[in-house]
Amino acid sequence: MSDQAQSLRQMASALDKFRLPPRDRQAKIVTVTSGKGGVGKSNFTLNFALALQSLGRRVLVFDADIGMANIDVLMGANSQYNLLHLLKREKSMDEIIQTGVGGLPYIAGGSGLSELFALSDDDLNYFADEVEKMAANMDYILFDTGAGLSKENLKFITSADECIVVTTPEPTSLTDAYALIKVVSGLQKDTVFKIIVNRADNDNEARQVADKIALVARRFLEIDIPLLGHISDDTHVIQAVKRQVPFWVAFPGCAASRDVLNLAHRFAAMPQAPQSSTLSGIKGFMQKWLRRSVH
Repeated sequence: MSDQAQSLRQMASALDKFRLPPRDRQAKIVTVTSGKGGVGKSNFTLNFALALQSLGRRVLVFDADIGMANIDVLMGANSQYNLLHLLKREKSMDEIIQTGVGGLPYIAGGSGLSELFALSDDDLNYFADEVEKMAANMDYILFDTGAGLSKENLKFITSADECIVVTTPEPTSLTDAYALIKVVSGLQKDTVFKIIVNRADNDNEARQVADKIALVARRFLEIDIPLLGHISDDTHVIQAVKRQVPFWVAFPGCAASRDVLNLAHRFAAMPQAPQSSTLSGIKGFMQKWLRRSVH
């Protein structure tokens, strides 16, 4: 009973955050992606969100991986509702936002994402209105996209305020990360990228990896891609995944947790999203993402 009561208090506290007065600025919309699977992208997104939350930032994680949605699995959660319930108007936005470990709000993805591209204009505007109401009370919305160059991923990335690309020091991961950046940059030159090097032995290795991507991007794409930081190759991460608990929660003092906190500090110190205009904010994101007019 005590566990259930604690869970209910946690959920109530999280919902209160959604109802705080809106911020002066729109939430920054960030996609987290990778050139290939298996690099720890979703695990990074989850722990990064928790670290940002620990700094007092209001963060929503949106599981936007159509084929392999697993943010809830990493938290050991059983998602009762997902995006499809909202699209069918069976549940409200407040009802599909679920509370994960540490009171982190998240939206489970699943097959509902593919339904977005078949929405009527009326349903699309309803969806955009619901998301906008929620976004007004957030600092960041982190879209954990699928890996690779699918049509859905490319639309997410080119519509967001910026894109965090997760790679590892492995040559294949580096090659695929650059390939993704090249294709996205070809579609939209002004896309803002940042690099995260996961499973790095140390800071020097992370910088060497990031420098390789930055050098070819500057030479052939004429864009600058900064290194946001790295996550250490830490055995505690695998232990946490097996326990279905974020390493930020299970092992708060481990190297990976210290690294993700440093990343959160660095990211939070960067400029927030611009004031809303005709092509910014959540409706601007929707319009660019679905390439349709949102009223």
